[in-house]
Amino acid sequence: MGKIVFLGHAAFKIETEEVKILIDPFLTENPLAPIKASDIKDCDIVLVTHDHGDHVGDAVDICKRTGATLVAIYDLAVYLQEQGVEKVEGMNIGGTTDIKGVKITMVKAFHSATRGSPVGFVIHVPGASIYHAGDTQVFGDMKIIGELYKPDYALLPISGYYTMGPEEAALATEFLKPKTVIPMHYNTFPVIRQDPNRFAELVKQRTPEVRVVILKPGEEIEF
Repeated sequence: MGKIVFLGHAAFKIETEEVKILIDPFLTENPLAPIKASDIKDCDIVLVTHDHGDHVGDAVDICKRTGATLVAIYDLAVYLQEQGVEKVEGMNIGGTTDIKGVKITMVKAFHSATRGSPVGFVIHVPGASIYHAGDTQVFGDMKIIGELYKPDYALLPISGYYTMGPEEAALATEFLKPKTVIPMHYNTFPVIRQDPNRFAELVKQRTPEVRVVILKPGEEIEF
């Protein structure tokens, strides 16, 4: 048994009985965050999709305090290690690592970044395969991600300004064919305001077999 907790924006916590994982822990400056970075006392792995401030967020502080292993693309991992993170895994796109029994595969994303390339992650924990797309546009190779990794859960941005919007994210859902899709990266700031219910309707039209779960910051889903 485990759970996925939405922490606002693109930040999530994945917990099982064995491991605690944070993805893009943007908390301190996140107006929607239900917790503070200082509330994180225990963490095993921190995943960062790219070097923008609303994704790196509090990763360095959390890793320093908890001893968590930080996983990012190589160029960003080296930079964050220089900022004082002791345990770092600098991967590259297509690679897979195993940390505490959690298989983590780095996949491509289409966005911008200063250090390395933006990425997504497929996280395999007992009971679930979870795809966090990072900041991205829809792209055809999402079909490959769906075919190879068969994600049970897809966490997709729908902001429509810095990332794909609801229409593109609904197509991404069709490409990926997860069992459940959770929208993210919206309504944090005025420029990325979106109605997640519209996304849900578009998914229903394209792939009615996929369950859409809209989480408010602080809410969770069990697997």
